[in-house]
Amino acid sequence: MTSQLKSFIDVAQDSDFPIQNLPYGVFSESPKAQRRVGVALGEWVVDLAALEAHGFLNLKQGETYFNQATLNKFIESGKANWSKVRTELQYLLSAQNAELRDNDELRKQVFFKQADVTLHLPVHVPGYTDFYSSKEHATNVGCMFRDPKNALLANWSELPVGYNGRASSVIVSGTDIVRPSGQIKLPTADRPQFSACRKLDFELETGFIIGKANALGEPISVENAWDHIFGMVLFNDWSARDLQQWEYVPLGPFNAKTFASSISPWIVTLEALEPFKTHSPVQEPQPLAYLREDHSNNSYDIHLSVEIQAQGATQTDVICETNFKYMYWSMAQQLAHHTIAGCNVQVGDLMGSGTISGPTENSYGSLLEITWNATKPLTLANGEQRTFIQDGDTLTMKGFCEKDGLRVGFGAVSGKVLPAVQFNFAE
Repeated sequence: MTSQLKSFIDVAQDSDFPIQNLPYGVFSESPKAQRRVGVALGEWVVDLAALEAHGFLNLKQGETYFNQATLNKFIESGKANWSKVRTELQYLLSAQNAELRDNDELRKQVFFKQADVTLHLPVHVPGYTDFYSSKEHATNVGCMFRDPKNALLANWSELPVGYNGRASSVIVSGTDIVRPSGQIKLPTADRPQFSACRKLDFELETGFIIGKANALGEPISVENAWDHIFGMVLFNDWSARDLQQWEYVPLGPFNAKTFASSISPWIVTLEALEPFKTHSPVQEPQPLAYLREDHSNNSYDIHLSVEIQAQGATQTDVICETNFKYMYWSMAQQLAHHTIAGCNVQVGDLMGSGTISGPTENSYGSLLEITWNATKPLTLANGEQRTFIQDGDTLTMKGFCEKDGLRVGFGAVSGKVLPAVQFNFAE
């Protein structure tokens, strides 16, 4: 059984990256050096380009899939190859296999400490869509800004609400975030003003990466949707709440979301997540036929958390702990709805889950909810208070699955907030 597999590389028991995981990423030995594909194993990166060059992991004669700056070519090669490479890697890296274990020269070419390399955006993202699929989050926001008795709009329980975002500003973990500026309208003002965002927020999300395209005009059925998903990442869809409140009517978010969306560098495959499948919430009313699926095995038990570290602070504060299993709409339902009108998705497309909130205050997936739109300030361990994110704050999201002694994780996605660009407009 794969749960009993052990690698010849020592992996800490609490590591996110045992041999049962092997998430894919892109790395280089220095920031500007050549990029290639690797997988994470414990504290190491396994260089798949080096293995490929030495005759391992051959998928097609004369083709290289891992000496690439993104994962797109490998992902596009198909689900059968995803499984083939995973199986071959687990065999090659297992403690029982001497082929790599006892070849010191080859190991030097293949293994790199994660701490010593640069991790890059793992895929080229042709398109990005963000959903709004947590019932708890949507209810909280609806209660805050509308009548609590009618917190959810009529369409929310009928379809996975979403919007098309900005793919060009999807960035890898560790990239600094410049505070956005734009129009905000204060409640007492007649007109808006130009200002740096005063209500900068995080949104705790996951994202899934499209692994198989569909043709324009040919929807993906909910039954086949899982075959179109390569894997999952952690995702922080940074949000400028005050810009959004003014601009979003009637067409939805624009500058409030376009400035940055951060993903974790490692893509965890659905195969690695298979042992952690679980049921999603009961859906009432029953969805229309094209969105119906078996809810007993269509979600994942993924523990999620958010930490904040103020500039100069010596420790971090965990401000949210929640779980992906609370999501009302599944990834398959999101993808089926996304394509039902004929939209063609492409390999590498990113689909954000939407903010993931749980049923309790400590499981809310945004500061908007945690501080209830600044009416309940959050006190950090160093005594500072937060209603929204301040300059110098670093936000870190983590996620992992754990069951029967097996832990499969995502690592982290983090970003530090820098001050806004200074403008000098003449009035």
